[in-house]
Amino acid sequence: MLPAIYDFWYQAFERGDSWAITCRFLNLFQYITFRAASAGLLAFILSVIFGPRVIRRLISLKVGQPIRTAAEVHKLAELHGGKIGTPTMGGVLIIGSVLIATLICARPLNPFIAVCACTMAACGLLGFCDDYKKVKEKKSDGISSRKKLGWQLVIALIAASFLYFKKEISGFGATPQQIADGLAGYRLGQNSIGIGAICFPLFKFAIVDLHWLIIPFFAIVIVGCSNAVNLTDGLDGLATGTTISVALSYAFLAYLAGHFFMATEYLVIPHNRYIGELAVFLMALVGASFGFLWFNCHPAKVFMGDTGSLAIGGALGTAAICTKQELLLVIIGGVFVMEAMSVILQVGSFKLRKKRIFKMSPIHHHFELLGWHENQVIIRFWIISIMLALFGLALLKIA
Repeated sequence: MLPAIYDFWYQAFERGDSWAITCRFLNLFQYITFRAASAGLLAFILSVIFGPRVIRRLISLKVGQPIRTAAEVHKLAELHGGKIGTPTMGGVLIIGSVLIATLICARPLNPFIAVCACTMAACGLLGFCDDYKKVKEKKSDGISSRKKLGWQLVIALIAASFLYFKKEISGFGATPQQIADGLAGYRLGQNSIGIGAICFPLFKFAIVDLHWLIIPFFAIVIVGCSNAVNLTDGLDGLATGTTISVALSYAFLAYLAGHFFMATEYLVIPHNRYIGELAVFLMALVGASFGFLWFNCHPAKVFMGDTGSLAIGGALGTAAICTKQELLLVIIGGVFVMEAMSVILQVGSFKLRKKRIFKMSPIHHHFELLGWHENQVIIRFWIISIMLALFGLALLKIA
């Protein structure tokens, strides 16, 4: 909406219409920084205003979060027993706020915006079906792991194929016109790199070009990130707070990658003239997460459920691909990686050695069973997430 208002105003201003000259402040609507900040603020306000209504509605529908029994998790059941009945599916609040703020503040037909928003909505729908089955059957098990993974792969492959074949997305680097306008040198593949290239900030060149094999790689990134966020969502506000630092970092990366001289001359990172718009979507996610955290902080009044965690993970994984900083997600999203790896290591160790590495996985439960209070685990993991995000951004200008 705001870009459309700007376009309408600019045409009138060029014609010299008196009202357009009077309303020169509408020029602000062209700037990504203004619209990104507006999207974040709007998403936050929407979350805070509609949060109580959504929570009341979820309570009236009796969609309480099923908690695993003592037979399943032993001591953890005692620690989390008070959470029984807390409404879940609160992720609809995050998804709704993000999509509304994006429609108002961004250019929704921008290919980067479209693929991230659609992936988020599709993963959210899958998570909603999973949450609904849990609530309906009053069990902590929802859709079978195999079926859920299958649908995640379908969504991820569709998104990956779109990213690979869409012309505006598939080309990163300087255009011939930009080179003619005075580009001194662009080391990432000289003039441009393809969407199939793998990059990392420490190397000012493409590490490898996977060509069409990048499609399954993209799918792995999206599915992996979606499940990692899902595993992190086990304590009040843990996944929400971590999402804020990761989304904020990638909003910054998207803005830099869309800024021609900053990306190509100073930082030497993959540049695409359309990618800056993605910062608006990611800032909407930041604002919605802050708003949701208002109700999700300990003691939580609502849980995001798989509805929110799968959607957020899908959106962040897709955003990492769009900015061509997929490998950097391992650092910036280090808490998500740590949570996922703890589960993989725990399962692998038990199957191979019949021994557990951690008292319980994901790893946040391990620290709970060591005697850390839930708030201690949450805040310390937030601190780690912020530090990893800063470290990841610092790598942009190492060389």
